[in-house]
Amino acid sequence: MQIELDDPHRGDVLALLEEHLADMYATSPPESVHALDPHALAQPGVSFWTAREDGILLGCAALKRLTDDHAELKSMRTATAARRRGVAARLLDHVLATSRQRGHHRISLETGAEDYFAPARTLYATRGFTECGPFEGYVLDPNSVFLTLAL
Repeated sequence: MQIELDDPHRGDVLALLEEHLADMYATSPPESVHALDPHALAQPGVSFWTAREDGILLGCAALKRLTDDHAELKSMRTATAARRRGVAARLLDHVLATSRQRGHHRISLETGAEDYFAPARTLYATRGFTECGPFEGYVLDPNSVFLTLAL
């Protein structure tokens, strides 16, 4: 599995991100969906990676710089056909290592409170993320869980 910086406007990536956004809107009210679209993922201050095997897209993740010492994990998604293969764990470890290399002292994220998001919350807990309050413009929302990790 290779994890590399990639273009969120690439054809297969667009399809994965469309699937991601569709699932977010299917499981959460619109005001509680905070997933970034491809345009936002291509902005300065956001790094976007894909995981591939033999050229096949397995998943993606992004890191958004909030301040010099704080970053946000965004757009973690594993392709349906690649689930249960450790793709998300590998992407998360890559993002955490990159965040440390960049000198961030903290990485935070927002994920859903619904059962659909339980596997993601479990993965984050295995890496030491703990619940926190809203950050960087988020507000309290019964459909959101806010997590943070000191690096």
